[in-house]
Amino acid sequence: MFNPNAHQLSCNSFRVITVTGNGKVAVQPSYVELQLEVITEGKDVSKAQQENANIMNRVIQSILSLNIPRENIQTAAYNIVPNYDYIEGKQVFRGYEVTNALTVKVKDTSQVGTVIDTAVKNGANRVSGLQFKIENGEFYYQQALSIALHDAQMKAKTIAETMRLPMLPQPIEIVEESNAGPVLYKTVAMAEQNISTPIEQGQITISATLRVKFQY
Repeated sequence: MFNPNAHQLSCNSFRVITVTGNGKVAVQPSYVELQLEVITEGKDVSKAQQENANIMNRVIQSILSLNIPRENIQTAAYNIVPNYDYIEGKQVFRGYEVTNALTVKVKDTSQVGTVIDTAVKNGANRVSGLQFKIENGEFYYQQALSIALHDAQMKAKTIAETMRLPMLPQPIEIVEESNAGPVLYKTVAMAEQNISTPIEQGQITISATLRVKFQY
């Protein structure tokens, strides 16, 4: 039997509202990773390497003296490159540049400035990276997801009430959008040898985004 309302019922069953829910959780950093470098130059590559090794050993010992465990100190890069000057259009060999980079994990975030100052005083001449990180990032991301879903539900409810829909929308599809992850980067200038380097840790904001489709 033909039902004159069948088309209307079919259309109604596919009416949807799509909203984006956002959630954020602010967390204190658990630890810091920073990269310290020793750069030396010389026309004799062996001498430049030896000088670099002597300075880096001094830097490592100074960091260990701050009760930073040796397992939290790791070589990140070691490079030797020739340098040239251009004089009157000619390439003139200036010498070799030797770079040794360390990644140091500092669990006491209040100690970061001291670690930088100590390394600089003992010969480190570049701080090339500073990352504030957290442990158990997935736990906080799950919290952000829950907040994002609640945000989407509230948006859908507001739209439904504003449009005076006969019933509250029901979620029929939830899509998790990509996220950048809980990492915060900061750039640190080199410290003067007699001045403590101030490092403000701030907070890490973990974000989650959901695209939710509601049927009404």
